[in-house]
Amino acid sequence: MSRPEHLAPPEIFYNDTEAAKYTANTRVQTIQAEMTERALELLMLPEHRRPALLLDIGCGSGLSGEIITEHGHEWIGFDISPSMLEVALEKETEGDLLLADAGQGCGFRAGSFDGAISISVLQWLCNADATSHNPAQRLAGFFTTLYSSLSRGARAVFQFYPESDDQVKFIMQFATKAGFGGGLVVDYPNSRKAKKFYLVLWVGGEMLEGPNGQKGKQELPQGLTHEHEGEAKAGAVKFEKRRLDRDRKGGKKGKRGGGETAKEYIVRKKELNRKRGKEDVPLDSRYTGRRRKGGF
Repeated sequence: MSRPEHLAPPEIFYNDTEAAKYTANTRVQTIQAEMTERALELLMLPEHRRPALLLDIGCGSGLSGEIITEHGHEWIGFDISPSMLEVALEKETEGDLLLADAGQGCGFRAGSFDGAISISVLQWLCNADATSHNPAQRLAGFFTTLYSSLSRGARAVFQFYPESDDQVKFIMQFATKAGFGGGLVVDYPNSRKAKKFYLVLWVGGEMLEGPNGQKGKQELPQGLTHEHEGEAKAGAVKFEKRRLDRDRKGGKKGKRGGGETAKEYIVRKKELNRKRGKEDVPLDSRYTGRRRKGGF
């Protein structure tokens, strides 16, 4: 079976039809949720810095963003596929969305983010999808600008599907030249189906700020083995329960935060839509969020 990145450039491969199929596939949702949960775990975000502002590189239709939101974090995502972003907008995801090509770099102010994640994207940067594309230049520009966009001590975690050890080395050399420390974490290395690769990078030397603010040495986490399968399955069951609960409630697009009233939620969603340039957002009034009485 051909790899997606060999069939067409991402902005063409993920057209309207493929974007809708990808987002509606429950198996894809579950796998994406598992990998996002693992990426957030590998970020090792300090408790006292929550909520964090995270960058979702190749955010697609917002599947990973939903998990980031459920963890109480704020996020900004960018993707090269207009069709994927359109699905994310229709779902009213909580993050801010940008149409951008990672190979052109991360155009954000220095030190903007507390961390970054990327699910199933990094291998696309190794392709030359146009005559102007040079994988080495694109990777160098991407990692250099990402490094400056992250705060000191922050981590970036990339789940990806490398074709070979040489490709991993090829990618890693540009991350190292940009200033990153870190390396590769492989979960379930002896399993053909469950095996997952995570490139874990950090900014600013070898010191890590721990959960309670204490300083410690940056260390590359150990990959998961079959001893952790029970934990992974529990996470998958938890995600499936959340999905079913949302479906039973009528497929609600948005999600109220903890302790948020119905009116606060509606006002926040209206403001989000206004910032995104929507022109048909209803005005606020004293009736906003008020429960309507039953009909005849």
